[in-house]
Amino acid sequence: MIPISILDLAPIVSGSHAGQALRNTLDLAQHAEKQGYHRYWLAEHHNMIGIASAATAVAIGYIASGTNTIRVGAGGIMLPNHAPLIIAEQFGTLEALYPGRIDLGLGRAPGTDPLTTRALRRAPESAEQFPRDVMELQMYFEEAEEKQSIRAVPGMGLHVPIWLLGSSLFSAQLAAALGRPFAFASHFAPEHLLDAIALYRRQFQPSATLQEPYVMAGLNVFAANSDEEAQHLFTSLQQQFLNLRRGTPGQLPQPIASLDTVASDAEQILVARSLRYSVVGSRETIGRGLNRFIEQVKPDEIMATAMIYDHKARLRSFEILAEVMR
Repeated sequence: MIPISILDLAPIVSGSHAGQALRNTLDLAQHAEKQGYHRYWLAEHHNMIGIASAATAVAIGYIASGTNTIRVGAGGIMLPNHAPLIIAEQFGTLEALYPGRIDLGLGRAPGTDPLTTRALRRAPESAEQFPRDVMELQMYFEEAEEKQSIRAVPGMGLHVPIWLLGSSLFSAQLAAALGRPFAFASHFAPEHLLDAIALYRRQFQPSATLQEPYVMAGLNVFAANSDEEAQHLFTSLQQQFLNLRRGTPGQLPQPIASLDTVASDAEQILVARSLRYSVVGSRETIGRGLNRFIEQVKPDEIMATAMIYDHKARLRSFEILAEVMR
């Protein structure tokens, strides 16, 4: 069985608030730990009224403090928004408090809009410095040299595992060159998945931290007691994705009977194409879908995500997935 992990955006559902979203996230993480999930990652997004994980390092600390064994990390930190030293100190602190349990996934997109990028006091061209910033961040986690003038405290010598995240060939190539594990955001950006993985594996250069290429692939998983119930739950994500594409992002909406009532045929085609790496259905349907995904992509690990409106239904979905994987 390949490892399976969870990516959570701490969704703020319609009519609720960030505090409840974060408490639900901790509850899901605790359930995931009991069910044998390998990692639990949170993602950085800003100015998104439906996502509560903007202060990602703080949220990771909250989850790590309420769990015992599951790895907790960022999937990811959008490095252009931050000085590498700050991230080294934040994740060095987390590693010092929860040794051997912290992961740091890095992305080069800002994770927000241009106005918010300016509000973060970062220049739009910061993404162009991403490879250099990654290497600087790596240096802060290594043993400090005798005359090193800038050190991350905590951070130096802690060797926090760094992942490269992406949805294009760029991050795949960089991860290969640096000898880092690579995670692809196929759950919402599927176009270059197979090409990026092939490129990463072909060009991988062994490093002190990783001798063989290691690929994690994102997958939307909506599991329920029946195919019909799962498809109903899936409409929340479909609506949220559609609203984002329309430029009207909001809280995670309640599921609806059919997407036909809110989306044109062209919009439904767009949603289906963008979310095509999704398995939705009963236990049997999920099992078949997982097998197809594993056969096609051949990931070393799956990062499952599920933007489900009802918290109990979300817990049940991940419970079914764990049962299928076992």
